[in-house]
Amino acid sequence: MLSMTLTFAGNENMNSVNNAEAYNLNVNMTQLGKALKLADDQKEAVAEIHKTFCAEMMFATQYGKEERDARIDAAIKKDLGFMNYVLSRDQYKKYVMLLNITMANRGLK
Repeated sequence: MLSMTLTFAGNENMNSVNNAEAYNLNVNMTQLGKALKLADDQKEAVAEIHKTFCAEMMFATQYGKEERDARIDAAIKKDLGFMNYVLSRDQYKKYVMLLNITMANRGLK
């Protein structure tokens, strides 16, 4: 029984390590800037917001599923709040669409 528990825990830890790559949401900021048609004054703000979001997502991987899910939700809400402030309405809509697609493609939401 103990060996089964250790094997299961080992597999769970291995899955967490493998899935940690899915939480790496670093993107090419030049391409994101082009896709969103960012003005020069928006580029730096968007880059900083996204850098913080990526760090929070990677930090979330260190927790168990329940806590990780809560931290991911908090990171997404924070990211969207900041992006909503910096981006125009149309840019924000496109950003949300891109974020949703990225999260779905990585199996995160």
